[in-house]
Order: sequence, then C-alpha cells, then structure tokens
Amino acid sequence: MNNRNWPIIPLGEVLRHRKEFIEIDDLQTYKRCRVQLHAQGIILRDEVQGLEIKTKNQQVSKAGEFLVAEIDAKLGGYGIVPPDLHGAVVSSHYFLFEIDEESLDRRFLRYFIRTPSFHEQVEAQGSTNYAAIRPGHVLQYRIPLPSLTEQRRLVERIDALATKIDEAKRVRTEITNAVEELCRSILRSGFDGQMRPTPMKDLVRLREPDVEVKSDETYRFAGVYCFGEGLFRGQRKTGMEFKYPRLTRLRTGNFVYPKLMAWEGALATVPPECDGLVVSTEYPVFEIDTKKVLPEVLDVYFRTPSVWPALSGASTGTNVRRRRLNPADFLQYQFPLPPMAIQQRLKAIAQRAEAIRKQQETSAKALDAMLPAILDWAFQGQL
Repeated sequence: MNNRNWPIIPLGEVLRHRKEFIEIDDLQTYKRCRVQLHAQGIILRDEVQGLEIKTKNQQVSKAGEFLVAEIDAKLGGYGIVPPDLHGAVVSSHYFLFEIDEESLDRRFLRYFIRTPSFHEQVEAQGSTNYAAIRPGHVLQYRIPLPSLTEQRRLVERIDALATKIDEAKRVRTEITNAVEELCRSILRSGFDGQMRPTPMKDLVRLREPDVEVKSDETYRFAGVYCFGEGLFRGQRKTGMEFKYPRLTRLRTGNFVYPKLMAWEGALATVPPECDGLVVSTEYPVFEIDTKKVLPEVLDVYFRTPSVWPALSGASTGTNVRRRRLNPADFLQYQFPLPPMAIQQRLKAIAQRAEAIRKQQETSAKALDAMLPAILDWAFQGQL
C-alpha cells in the first residue's frame, strides 16, 4: 500500500490545544515532567512540594496527550504523555494537545513524530531568530492519515519490529559484557596465589608534558569516560581557547586518567585511534614498562568496578566530587601483578575482545538506523 492513497491533513483536524491552568498549592506534592530532545519521549523530572514551584499557575497533563516544548521543539522536544505522568504539571512554556482518538491512534502519532518528515516541518516553522514554537504552528503540521484499522495494523507491525531490534541490542550488550567478564576472570586467575603486589612506580613512568602550546595552532583533545568506558576523541581547540602552556601528546599503549574523576573509573590505556591526541596537565600520562606488565592487563584491571573504591581511598579532597588522584599517590598503588604467562593469555583474549567490540559498534549503528528506516517505510505506506 502506498500513502499516496492516504489523505494528508493538518494536525488541527485531529488535535485540540488544551489550555487549562491550576493554582499550585504550597502544601501539595506535584510531579513535574521533562521532555527529552530528539523525540525520545517524556520522563519524570522530579516530585516537589508546591512551595518549591515558583510559577504558581501550571498546567496539568493527561496521559495520552501530545506535549510540545515551546523552546525545544525544534530540537525534537515533544512526545506523548505516558500513563505514569498523568497529572504531572508543566509551565506555560509547554503546550498540551488532546488527540481525537476516533480519527487518530495516539501510538500512530507517537511513531510519526519520530520521522524526519515531521521534524522537518517543525524546523521550518518561524524565523531563525525566534526559535520558539506556538500552538498554532503545531496545528498546521501535516500528517498522512489512513483509516484507524490501517493505523493500528501499522503500529502493531512497527511494535513487532521494534521489539526484535531491542532484543538484538540486548543480545549485543550481553555479548560485550560476557567478553569483558572473560578478560577479568583470566586476570583473577592470576591472583590465586600467583600475583605479586607491585607498586605502580615499578611498572609505569610518568611522562612530562611535551607539547608547547602556540596560540595560532589547533589541538585535538582526548577525554576519558567514567565507569570504565575508555578513551574518546574530544574537541578541537586553538591555543587561544585555553590557558595551559603545555600539553601531553598521547601515544598508543600509554596509560592515562583525569585527576578529578579517576576514582569513578575514568582510567584507560590509549587505543590506536587516539594516538596523537593531546591532554592537559590535569591528565597524568604514563609510559608502561611492557617487560613487566602489558597494557591490556592494566586496561582490564582498572576498568573493573571493584578496583575503583581503592582509588577513591587514595584520592584527596574533602568534597566527594572534588577528589583528585595525584600521580604520586597512583604510583604508590599496589598492583597485583600476575605472571607474564597469564598476561600473555589475557592479551590474546583482549585483542579478540577488541575485534568483537568494533564489530559490535558497527552492528549497533546499523540497529540504531533500522527503526528510522522502518518508520520511513511505514509512513510511505510500504510496510
């Protein structure tokens, strides 16, 4: 079936803007919702006493209504109010629309608002100097509208395919977790009476910053994710945009962490794709003595959540969010060094795990692109 046979109507024919306000009671507790960007839905923001809500005139949302954020709509700030947020309050900067369910299935609308054809209409509305969306704009957006029977058939078909995509993502995550646990189990096997506590100063050497910053040059920075998620390629900045006089250029196989967040698992060895990136002096960089310890061993060990509390104890700072792991403390850390035979075994598995991880990244991108493609087919009447 092709949607050229479907009527294309303005949303104003199936939506009604509902503008009703209540007076907030200071002694009552209210749910407040938050609209996620990129059409990712509506979630709970918080639950607060009325006393904490400064604007006393608020709207009360109803489950199944279409909610649009005045300012963020052009960034995909809209969605269908879920059942658990029935009764949540929103300010006048949000617009609520009742859906004529005799003509439009709310689930059909929920999928349509995630398509490029809908978002392009939102982006095109109004001037570039004034980003806000008005209720009248929303009612002008157009939607292909087959019969309710066809809408429900499409929704059921999309739901079934979306479930399969979610299952594939779940399996992908399980595989990744299983591979990581395999690496950790190999490392643990070296601790059974064979490991030798060794201070990190005997295994690594702190590198000095080796890049003199020039104001007219551009530098590509690296960052380290918390919770063992590894290194990533960060922003490009000119020497005019920061105050560090010197930086450190990363090399594949180095070990690095940010002083401020290391205790949250922000430690990693440098992968080949991050070779040549720079970090500030807030990131100690270490050269690894590979005759004693392999980079893969340090990487697996310091990505293990059970290790992080010990690093927290070595960090200084009275405020938990300001704890810093200084290089001198890190170099005194007692690392349980396994025999080289076990290290070599772990390295072989870790290399295979890295190949799997890259395959998983490729498949993840394919899975992420799959639902948008399905929605595109659906609203062209090809599903």
